[in-house]
Amino acid sequence: MKQFKTSKAVERLPDQFFATLIDKLNVYKERGYDTLNLGQGNPDQPTPEHIVESLKDGAENPEFHMYPPFHGYEFFKEAVAEFYKREYNVEIDPETEVAIMPGSKTGLVELSQCFLDPGDVALVPDPGYPDYWSGIEMVGAQMKSMPLREENGFLPDYNEIDSESWEKAKLMFLNYPNNPTGAMADEEFFKKTIEEAEQHDVCVVHDFAYGAIGFDGNKPISFMQIEGAKNVGVEVYTMSKTYNMAGWRVAFAVGNPSVIHAIEVIQDHYFCSIFGGLQQASATALLSSQECVTELAETYEKRRDLLVTGLEDAGYHVAPCQGSFFAWLRVPDGYTSQQFADELLEATGLFVAPGVGFGKHGEGYVRIGLNNSAETLTDAVKRFKDFAVK
Repeated sequence: MKQFKTSKAVERLPDQFFATLIDKLNVYKERGYDTLNLGQGNPDQPTPEHIVESLKDGAENPEFHMYPPFHGYEFFKEAVAEFYKREYNVEIDPETEVAIMPGSKTGLVELSQCFLDPGDVALVPDPGYPDYWSGIEMVGAQMKSMPLREENGFLPDYNEIDSESWEKAKLMFLNYPNNPTGAMADEEFFKKTIEEAEQHDVCVVHDFAYGAIGFDGNKPISFMQIEGAKNVGVEVYTMSKTYNMAGWRVAFAVGNPSVIHAIEVIQDHYFCSIFGGLQQASATALLSSQECVTELAETYEKRRDLLVTGLEDAGYHVAPCQGSFFAWLRVPDGYTSQQFADELLEATGLFVAPGVGFGKHGEGYVRIGLNNSAETLTDAVKRFKDFAVK
């Protein structure tokens, strides 16, 4: 069969880390291994019923059977603004400071396409969400890693960024609560970020995917809460984690009007917004009682406590897990992250994500998802203990 040559943009794309992981897991399943998947970040709870009912209602609305407005329905944008006012006391203009996205993964790639040209630099957290890299590679820009080290609370040290990189930088990606480390950012860090962004004319993109999942009584801070944040960037929020709507593919960005406008311009060429029933259900989620969100965060915290206590009792070191639904485990001496993940899978059927897949500074760790029942995590702890004594 004839093979057509792909574009240079496609050739530049890195391997999709999570797709590669699942391919490996499936091989072991086919061999008959009793596997436990701790490597993905896929919410395991169902979408709350009142949100599902809102979607059902929307599906019967003939207005939603037609093309939606290119930039999304006003009622959804107004719900986003009300959500930010209620949760973070942040004023958002629904007309100029909200962009609707078909999932945050898509939006994060689009932002690189909006603001980067070949030769430009994007500042990316290392370790960090691998899909930040995809949009950067698509446009032929360069990445400058910002190391996240445990001794610094997994916050980047801006003093490590050289002057040439600052000069070429157009975008900076941040993500707190953090995937994969579970770290949280404080107000002082975000203030410093705004100062640096102002000084170097860099657009900040804060990926707030885990904004609802903070532990030990600490609510994650929205970047938009900090004075001046709206002037230097945007925050991307997904419905996936807060409301267990991962398969629904709904997200939004809030913040700087020029960035919001650019997102909407590029999406005019890719999409005609998203189905109105999805927008209605998402608005329902944002505006209804948030008891389901509170209960979800409490569930993840209980799972964290179970997992971390068990692992530490077995002699493992787990970095402080302050938020998100991940634990960041340091691999034992003598292993690389890939070797540990491979041998753990071979010996016990436990499937974890090697830290090096999130960047070179992820070496020495593996990521463990809390997206499993307490019973499954109890089983996982036993298998970790069995592996540790071999």
